[in-house]
Amino acid sequence: MFTSSPSSPSSPSSPPPAFSLRDGLRFAFGTLTVLPVRVHRWDRGAARGGMVCAPVAGLVVGGCAAGLGLLLLLLGAGPLLAAVASAAVPAALTRGLHLDGLADTADGLGSGKPAEDALRIMKQSDIGPFGVLTLVLVLLAQVAVLAQLYGGSWARGAVAAVVSAVAARLALTLAARAGVPAARPEGLGAAVAGVVPKGTALAVACAVVAAAGAAGAGLGGYDGVRTALAVAAAVAVADLLLRRCVRRFGGVTGDVFGAVAETAAVTALVVLALGR
Repeated sequence: MFTSSPSSPSSPSSPPPAFSLRDGLRFAFGTLTVLPVRVHRWDRGAARGGMVCAPVAGLVVGGCAAGLGLLLLLLGAGPLLAAVASAAVPAALTRGLHLDGLADTADGLGSGKPAEDALRIMKQSDIGPFGVLTLVLVLLAQVAVLAQLYGGSWARGAVAAVVSAVAARLALTLAARAGVPAARPEGLGAAVAGVVPKGTALAVACAVVAAAGAAGAGLGGYDGVRTALAVAAAVAVADLLLRRCVRRFGGVTGDVFGAVAETAAVTALVVLALGR
């Protein structure tokens, strides 16, 4: 999930230290993107702030994705090339770690082995057949939807690119809520597991859904409702995957966070494509 590795945080059982908005934004951008942001704090307080601010990082990532897609359209490229570019930007800005997490999680879930063995499979550097198939289908779905939306309206394509990126990072906020354990006592998942209070996670989710609806309303018709539903459906489907992984592996890992994010992104896009 992370683009840089945090040092060992304070104990998950201890209350997270206080954090400032600056700490949270630095943690979010410094760990969820490759943007040159220096992270000064690695404790669980900063991790909580980072996960709360994760949708803001998604807004920037989505804005970059939409910007490149629109630039290609402006230069005369077709909707398909613009869609490929918009799908590639989030992967590039995370060094592909969310996609890698999705593939590893698919291999772990598909292995049918006990939790310890499945976690070992997920840590291996190679990608198995379940992971390859999942990656191909998810990327095809993302490109297909973005091409459809860019072909119908450049504005709808751009909004979809932004909304899917924000929904993906909102799923991370919810996956880091209190009560969701880490599968291992160490590692990237343990750094943020359970750091966000449930009430805070819900408040962030409601705010993002409302903001998405407002952004979609500017497109006219039922786009406001469709966009809000896309975000709500994205986090709901991602949460189903999260619960499955917690039951299967005993908790979350960095790979699971990546899988949750990619699942939310593709779900949001599919919902935005329906009824067009």
